[in-house]
Amino acid sequence: MITIYHNPRCRKSRETLALIQESGVAFEIVEYLKTPLNPEQLRALLHKLQMQPGELLRKGESIWKEKYKGRALEEDEILWAMAEHPKLMERPIVVRGQRAILGRPPENVHRLLGDPARD
Repeated sequence: MITIYHNPRCRKSRETLALIQESGVAFEIVEYLKTPLNPEQLRALLHKLQMQPGELLRKGESIWKEKYKGRALEEDEILWAMAEHPKLMERPIVVRGQRAILGRPPENVHRLLGDPARD
């Protein structure tokens, strides 16, 4: 089973979802703007991504610029910021088991779909 943390308004997220749908692999969609992740869920997701909280931030978002830019934030503070403002989370994120990828570019999803010819 694949889970995609999806924003339907994001072109890259829609493209990644289309690749998953074309693969025929069972999947579920989590619209993380409607169902935000809490800090612990974000921490678990980051572990699967093998990323640090700051690497998952969308620093170009106005909410980041208005509330956080220029501040030295600890990892927990970044997690709370993303939990409070899920728009700050880079997307899409695709999870399969204990592995996850960021769907930028969308073709990254092939690494989780088990299609070595397209990796």
